[in-house]
Amino acid sequence: MEVKNNLKWLYLDFNSYFATIEQQVNPALRNKPVAIVPSITDYTCAIAASYEAKKLGIKTGTMIYEAKKICPKLICVQADHEKYIYYHHKLIREINKYIPIEQVCSIDEVACKLLGKECLPKTIVRKAIAIKKAIKRNVGDYISCSIGISSNKFLAKTASNLQKPNGLKIINKKKILKRINHLKLSDLTGIGKRMESKLFLSGITSIQKLYDLSPKNMRKIWGNVLGERFWYMLRGKDIEDIHTQTRTIGHSHVLHPDWRTTQRSREVMRRLIVKAASRLRRKEFVCTNLKMSLKTITGKKMKATEKFQKLNDSFSLLEKADYIWKKLIHDYRINKIIQISVVLHGLHSTKSVQTSLLEKLENKDQKNKRKKRSISQAIDTINSRFGRDSVTIGSLPRNMLQFSGTKVAFTRIPEIKEFYE
Repeated sequence: MEVKNNLKWLYLDFNSYFATIEQQVNPALRNKPVAIVPSITDYTCAIAASYEAKKLGIKTGTMIYEAKKICPKLICVQADHEKYIYYHHKLIREINKYIPIEQVCSIDEVACKLLGKECLPKTIVRKAIAIKKAIKRNVGDYISCSIGISSNKFLAKTASNLQKPNGLKIINKKKILKRINHLKLSDLTGIGKRMESKLFLSGITSIQKLYDLSPKNMRKIWGNVLGERFWYMLRGKDIEDIHTQTRTIGHSHVLHPDWRTTQRSREVMRRLIVKAASRLRRKEFVCTNLKMSLKTITGKKMKATEKFQKLNDSFSLLEKADYIWKKLIHDYRINKIIQISVVLHGLHSTKSVQTSLLEKLENKDQKNKRKKRSISQAIDTINSRFGRDSVTIGSLPRNMLQFSGTKVAFTRIPEIKEFYE
């Protein structure tokens, strides 16, 4: 159905999601400044903040000791990621009753493609209002969302940011510049600090100047075809997403002050390796590279990579990790660690891994490798059935549980299975 307004997408953004869910579950937190933190200490940062906290200048990334100077009455709540995933799925089910979700963009954002009469402004506005009411009625009375509607997903997301919290805005294709001209360049999805700096160096300091660029100039500034794609999206053209494949599997953790010694932080590192290895097997991959990054309390960052033949068992990957760990600790004389990151890359599907002729003539080493794979898979099965850490490799310190759980990155929603790894 052809419509004059050419509306094609609805974008729904849940407001201050982590903090809102905590306020929904615990009414005593409502209308109060709340910060969601990875652990209860003043030496961490907020991973989310309620709107009451945001109004005071507390946002994601604000150090808690700084936040408490701004607001002594700030309430810190330790993140409960399994709870956020639970509510995420409840919200998804509720939205799907009214309009099919085309893409889950993050833990707190979804995009819906409009069809037929949904492309008419009055029709889709009524539906958007109905979705908002249904969420409050059937999921949580304190949960609100901002909805944006436009001719492509990029502009619909931009529209959802025009009024927060609980907004509903349309960007018509004929009035794009008028609706977004007051925004900063960094308000547009795809323009981070680095790209904003590149634009400033090119003399592009406003939305108007960005809009006046030609596709050729925009491609030149971006350095690739994404610049040209951005030019078309900025004008309302509906361009298909570029689909990417899984290239890495990794985990990172900011350590509580009590866990920053090399001995205790090593235990956290090993737990991150086991978790990454479990995900690797569940996704049916093997890897050929392990990269480890450490950040000290002075802010210094060190990293090292180990290459090897295709692996996915926990035992072998722990051996590789221990080797890298000892090398980093020794070479850089590290005493205190604030953050650990581990990344498995060089991924290959287990379905495409060919068995060599030598492997068929199985020697003692090959039998040992096969045994490690079988035991690792058995541990995965037991933990999936009976709960995370039902079986572990080596002893698990009593206080390790807080480091074992899956964390939600806003751009990636963990599968429920990850909470058992």
